[in-house]
Amino acid sequence: MPEVPTSWEPDIARITVIGAGTMGAQIAMQAALCGFQTDLIDIKEEQLGQAQSSLAKLMDRDVEKGRRSQQTVDAAWQRLHLSTDRASAVSRTDFVIEAAVEDLPVKKQLFAELDELAPVHAILSTNSSNIVSSRIAEATARPDRVCNMHFFNPALIMKCVEVVPHTGTSEETLEKTAALAEALGKDPVRLRKEVPGFVANRLLNAIRKEALSLYNQGVAGFEDIDTAARTALRHPMGPFELMDLVGIDVAYLIRMAEYEQTGDPESLPDPAIRELYEAGRYGRKSGRGWYTYES
Repeated sequence: MPEVPTSWEPDIARITVIGAGTMGAQIAMQAALCGFQTDLIDIKEEQLGQAQSSLAKLMDRDVEKGRRSQQTVDAAWQRLHLSTDRASAVSRTDFVIEAAVEDLPVKKQLFAELDELAPVHAILSTNSSNIVSSRIAEATARPDRVCNMHFFNPALIMKCVEVVPHTGTSEETLEKTAALAEALGKDPVRLRKEVPGFVANRLLNAIRKEALSLYNQGVAGFEDIDTAARTALRHPMGPFELMDLVGIDVAYLIRMAEYEQTGDPESLPDPAIRELYEAGRYGRKSGRGWYTYES
């Protein structure tokens, strides 16, 4: 995969990523690696420092293993700008990728502010995996230039990016967003209409739901269910391992966000997920979820 696009729309040269968590940081680094001037913005200096440290370790490991050249990584660091100055970054951006907390009121307030700051031509996208953009676009004066651009964790590796319109999203916005995904070395999946969970997570949720049902019925332990998924279905990891990797808190909040949108009790988190969430057992990030992890 070429790390710098050989051709590109001249009106998208600078990308702004809002939120320096794991997803936001890796999306920003991917953009910088692929030749884009990139601003990674967060409200906390501490979070930006953690993102820089985490990305440095990933890049050093890639260079050590021969996956990238030191020259490529050095050039990417020159393009990547970490800052708490959101107004300055957004005022000169061509494309925003929001990767903040999965909280609708927070996102609506954020998008209203981004709409005021960003140039008229700029596209405002959200990386949200569950909150559809129609619920955010109404907070802006440019609903035609708002959509979901959903990356997968880890964003530096996973190839899929879901491009999801709402009824007011323009075709030009969708084309540019899908083209940007390709320029970032990804394989865009274009949805024809929005639906909570999109495509991949709805497929994944069906597997997760059945796995939890088997566990709750006492049919098999979660370790054996994971083993079946790996050895019979050739999945790289089982559904319980994946929940720990993504985060039990993320799984819980996604289900709650979908319930808020649908009102369907079937959307609520499984009781086993709720129990882990309320106990603070978030998976790998906390050292314990379904499994226990060494620090």
